[in-house]
Amino acid sequence: MPKFHYIALDQNGQETTGDLDAASESEAVNQLRQSGLYPTSVAAEGQGQAAAIKKRAKTTTKGKAKVVKVGANAKVASKTLMIFTRQLATLIDSGLPLLRGLTVLGRQEPHPVMKGTINTLAENVQTGSTFSESLQQYPRIFNKLYVNMVKAGELGGVLELVLNRLAEYQEKAQKLKNKIVAAMVYPMIVMCIAAAIVVFLMLVIVPRFEEIFDDMIPGGKEKLPGLTKAVINFSQYMFDYKWYLLAAIALIVFGWRVLAATAGGRRAIDRAKLKLPLFGDVQRKTAISRFTRTLGTLVTSGVPILQALNITRETAGNTIVSDAINKVHDAVKEGESMVAPLESSGVFPPMVISMVDVGEETGQLPEMLLKIADVYEDEVDNSVSALTSMLEPLMIVMLALVVGVIVMALFLPLIEVIKNLSGGGGQ
Repeated sequence: MPKFHYIALDQNGQETTGDLDAASESEAVNQLRQSGLYPTSVAAEGQGQAAAIKKRAKTTTKGKAKVVKVGANAKVASKTLMIFTRQLATLIDSGLPLLRGLTVLGRQEPHPVMKGTINTLAENVQTGSTFSESLQQYPRIFNKLYVNMVKAGELGGVLELVLNRLAEYQEKAQKLKNKIVAAMVYPMIVMCIAAAIVVFLMLVIVPRFEEIFDDMIPGGKEKLPGLTKAVINFSQYMFDYKWYLLAAIALIVFGWRVLAATAGGRRAIDRAKLKLPLFGDVQRKTAISRFTRTLGTLVTSGVPILQALNITRETAGNTIVSDAINKVHDAVKEGESMVAPLESSGVFPPMVISMVDVGEETGQLPEMLLKIADVYEDEVDNSVSALTSMLEPLMIVMLALVVGVIVMALFLPLIEVIKNLSGGGGQ
């Protein structure tokens, strides 16, 4: 029978860890509940999560973390919020009241800012505020999507269900973000290494070879091969104008940020992102996945469609997609279909439009939106894998080509010198 490792809370809210034998994870959870424990994490031995449970247990049992008072500008990482949501959903689903669940999580939370936030939430709930009202005090931690879903869950009496949906949404969003970051990290690292190598060769190595050529080759620079002269001239240009080049780079970065801060500039940048040769397809599929996942999750949780569209527009992450959502909002407000504005935006492919159309006709729009999100998350996964496998050899070839040209330019004159010396020795 498999062995399961667990972290659970007892009747007093104290954390306990251990392992037990059970046929499945659900049976392990039932055994813990029958023992008067509230499981927060359960994983089979050998799984990656089992090691994470042990590490988490050690972290939370080292002692009480320092309590930090937090204000409205408090902010935490999305992963920290995701863990909090999942644990709170698990506790409430296990039968623990909201206030007690918040108190328990506040005791064991290792992150000081999140710990202070949870404790304040517990105090507000204890004094009579609703959970959603308490969450609104921290807009940089709990966005409108989070607050409105919790509010819908409170009104419908299904808070534990909504929190589970929120946790699933955050987990999938984090997974998608990690895939995109993984695809971008490799080419950025290779580009930085290539730039560093080129700068080193041009500012350090090439000038030394230039001195060698002046001493060894009669006639100096004019007798050098064309490729060598071009490399030396470029090196001299970089050395003479290095501070101007650095200033130009800083100016470009500053100008980019200023442009991105304006509405027109942001729109132009987002439009260009969707049309990039290699990355545009990934950007488009990511935007579609985020839009459908967010809207589907909100509507399924009981948030009214117009309010859900407003929230989705603010969390779209791309102004072109936000403009399309705004047109959808206006169309729905007038009692029209979502299909026409989605089609006119030019962002959404025919398959998405057709599935939304079918969802509206059959009254299963939320389910259809979540299916679209699942499909496009798989598409993003496949696109990222294909992009990474394509970029790896491409970047290596580009780096080898640049370095190879520089090395060839430096060694061509030396080969000529060796040939001359060999010819002179033979005579």
